[in-house]
Amino acid sequence: MKAVVVIPARYASTRLPYKLILPEVKSVTGRYIIEHVYQNVKQARRIHQVIVATDNQHIYEIVRGFGGNVEMTSASHVSGTDRIAEVSGRLDADLIVNVQGDEPEMHASVVDQVIDSLVEDNVAVMATLAHVITDAAELSNPNVVKVVLDNYGYALYFSRSPIPCVRDSKDPFKEPGIRFLRHLGIYAYRRDFLLQYSKLPASPLEQAEKLEQLRALSNGYKIKVAITEYTSRGIDTREDLLAFLERYKLGKIQT
Repeated sequence: MKAVVVIPARYASTRLPYKLILPEVKSVTGRYIIEHVYQNVKQARRIHQVIVATDNQHIYEIVRGFGGNVEMTSASHVSGTDRIAEVSGRLDADLIVNVQGDEPEMHASVVDQVIDSLVEDNVAVMATLAHVITDAAELSNPNVVKVVLDNYGYALYFSRSPIPCVRDSKDPFKEPGIRFLRHLGIYAYRRDFLLQYSKLPASPLEQAEKLEQLRALSNGYKIKVAITEYTSRGIDTREDLLAFLERYKLGKIQT
């Protein structure tokens, strides 16, 4: 199957404005955040192309400047999924992979894994990844999205709350048969489904949790979730940015 990565790149950000092209990141690492993401995922073996989808001329010029493929999209989109769907409507592809533009530590093998997960499944219309949580602070952090699965590896629910709730245990990490999973912000979609999905109305659960993937579950669609050994930290806040730069200086960034 022909797979294309589309990276939604929005200029405005409430918590960390202009984060994808902050000059201070390039001064320390030699690349903008969006360039780190692009160059990392380009190494994936299962993809045919990488495209940045943006509504901002400055981002467009920067991506062109480092030799990346980029397309302008409508400024009216309310989500990254809508932006990706616009570009996908013009593509000749079977699968579309959504990689967030603010995850500079996204590993190429993760892209291949999410593609394989969807290709090998005959039921799911989209696939994503999760990483095992071993830290209590991470489990309770609402910025860390958690996911619980059924016995066949399909998502039952995504939440910012700690799920599952182990009611009668003093140490939920020691509860037999229970594992806590952190959702990674990467998706593979069947192209035809993505074009339909972007037109579905937002569900109440999606609006409550601020998690777009709940729209698919609310409408009865299956999401395959594969477990990966890799984790990727998105940059949402100033603290996230400083932590990323510190990891880079210490040589702890693995791509």
